[in-house]
Amino acid sequence: MRPLRNIFASILVAGATLATVPAMTGCAAEGAYVIEDAPPPAREEVVVYKPGYVWVHGRWTHPGRRWAWQSGHYVRERPAQVYVEGRWERRGSGHVWVDGRWRSRSGVVIRDHR
Repeated sequence: MRPLRNIFASILVAGATLATVPAMTGCAAEGAYVIEDAPPPAREEVVVYKPGYVWVHGRWTHPGRRWAWQSGHYVRERPAQVYVEGRWERRGSGHVWVDGRWRSRSGVVIRDHR
């Protein structure tokens, strides 16, 4: 049952991505969308510790002719995994958004700095 749910979620994400592509400016490359101008510096967000959740920082998107800020949000923690933030990467003469992802916690040391 779980693999079917994952496939359905992937189809929904792919459909949502395809629906936004015509409104973006730039060119497609390697399955990602390339934006020619660099994103503005990330905005500072106030984050409150929320047990059982991880904060996914906001990011700049480029839905039309200018940059727009998409606020961060909480997602549920996943046992034995850590969240790796998404980022804008410079590739060639443009910039590509690399989505955040979950990865195994093995080998990662987490320290509480409170």
